[in-house]
Amino acid sequence: MTPTPPLRRLAAALHYRDFRVLWFGAFTSSIGTWMQKVAQSWLILTITGTSSAFFLGLDSFLGEVPILLFTLIGGVVADRRDRRQLLLMSQYIQMAAAFTLAALVYADVVRIWHVLSLSIVTGLAQAFGGPAYQSLMPSLVEKEHLPNAIALNSIQFNLARVVGPLVAGAALAAFGMVACFGLNGFSFLAVIVAILSLHIRHVPSTRSGMHAELKSGLSFVRNQPAIIGLTILAFATTFLGNPILTFLPLFAQDVLHGGVGDYTKLMACAGAGAVSGALVVAWLGRFRHMGRTLLILQIVFGIVVVLFALSHVFWINAMLLFAGGACMVMVYSMLSSLVQLIAPNDMRGRVMSIYMVAFRGGMPLGSLAAGYAATLTSPPTVLMTNGVLLSLIAAWFLLKSHGVRDV
Repeated sequence: MTPTPPLRRLAAALHYRDFRVLWFGAFTSSIGTWMQKVAQSWLILTITGTSSAFFLGLDSFLGEVPILLFTLIGGVVADRRDRRQLLLMSQYIQMAAAFTLAALVYADVVRIWHVLSLSIVTGLAQAFGGPAYQSLMPSLVEKEHLPNAIALNSIQFNLARVVGPLVAGAALAAFGMVACFGLNGFSFLAVIVAILSLHIRHVPSTRSGMHAELKSGLSFVRNQPAIIGLTILAFATTFLGNPILTFLPLFAQDVLHGGVGDYTKLMACAGAGAVSGALVVAWLGRFRHMGRTLLILQIVFGIVVVLFALSHVFWINAMLLFAGGACMVMVYSMLSSLVQLIAPNDMRGRVMSIYMVAFRGGMPLGSLAAGYAATLTSPPTVLMTNGVLLSLIAAWFLLKSHGVRDV
């Protein structure tokens, strides 16, 4: 058999037309999303002053809490309805929220409750759009190229994490926060056009009631030890790992004594590491011992988080963020790939919604808990504790398996 050329292997999923169209549309939108993340964190820092640690955590919590409340329903709807239409609805709502925040900042009437409320609206839209997007992905490529597609999706999101903060920094300096929010609103047009141009059509196969379908999805997952283990790991990784990004504005300002420019550079370093990690996963594709590999990477990620909390030197923190970003996205990509490979197509929306409740739900709970704990101790102390726990949990699964080590 002739070996696959490295570049073709790396970009295997991009040879599928529908995946390629959606990838470029999502990449454009992700740049806008990261611009807004940077500007919104700095806006909260500006509005709240000394209470910023709590409100940064609260904003992250409120933006993600709809995932806990509505994603299971979103997964059932994704199996019952046209997934493209569900995705479009999600994009329209998020675009409206971005333009609303831009208008509030432009009129100089923005208050912290405005920011928090719009985060809830955006999270609600993502609760329904997320399962639709995740369950649509395997329909765009052949099964053998699914891990590559998921890794490439991580690449576009994390490449945007590099580009977005850099563009946001320039826009903040030249035009102010309103430009970041407004450009994010316009960026949704790219993914909307991409969704409308997809050739794939999802024909729902389920006809029973929503309650019965939700129950059957939970029953399927309950009988799959590997999915249960992967879901627990997803929650632990986001609950304990995501605060390293939540606290970046505080580290830039209070620990490293920098400004918004240093903050955006740190975000870009984390994004560059994430892109590098995703490139590795994309090149590897589906390989043996994926479960064991992701557990080892999570142990390394926990160690990196501890070292980041201990360091007060900018260039060392930047290097650690690069390494942490690489480990984080490699773990995320492998977790998602394994769950999607195990789940059957007619139940993928429900299985992915259960997984996403844990994966995305860990972010708001982790940010809220870390934000509150930081008011009692300090952000570095919280991150050190989280890093130790991350490594211990991964080591436990590595020793005991619970269906994960051998997948």
